[in-house]
Amino acid sequence: MKKLLNHIVSEPKLHVKWLNTLSYMENAGARKISACEHKTFINLIQLKHAAEEHRHAYYLKKQIVKLIPDACINYEPIYLLAPKATIYYLHQLDIQVCRLLKKEFKLEGEDLKYAAYLFVTYAIEVRADELYPIYQDVLTAHQQKVMVKSIIVEEEGHLEEMISQLKEFHNEWEIYANQVIQLEETLFGHWISAIENELNNVEKF
Repeated sequence: MKKLLNHIVSEPKLHVKWLNTLSYMENAGARKISACEHKTFINLIQLKHAAEEHRHAYYLKKQIVKLIPDACINYEPIYLLAPKATIYYLHQLDIQVCRLLKKEFKLEGEDLKYAAYLFVTYAIEVRADELYPIYQDVLTAHQQKVMVKSIIVEEEGHLEEMISQLKEFHNEWEIYANQVIQLEETLFGHWISAIENELNNVEKF
């Protein structure tokens, strides 16, 4: 992971696409959280998470200006790294987790949406707690103006909040959370491989 990020950060045109891709994923995550909201029974933590994920998407977009002003103006595929894999990653994680929870807990409707919110968000926060510190280390090593320290702090808080909610959801939540983590690890591996393949193909021409 660090080797890939060193390569991306050393090339401004790749770096802005990486930032835009992260921004897309934060925005997509925020939208998924909002889509899981009950029409009336929504708690403060869910609102906080959606707001903060949207802010992360905005913050990452603003970092692009430090590298190449007016680059990556939206989330069209040409402005993302491995766009198909990027979109597939979050979408498939949501689908696979819903299937798992429906099978294990026989949930449907609003109950399934809420459980999916808990477990998918947990898996994403575990990933964020690993990815963003590595990215920040690379940024520091390259003496970049771009920073993600504020995101790291908030993602750590999100993870603690998700664990607290999962404990309330089920006393054996870790058994199912570990299954969700395995699903996420496979999808994340496919996403990173797709980025590596894209960069390798670009370098051949």
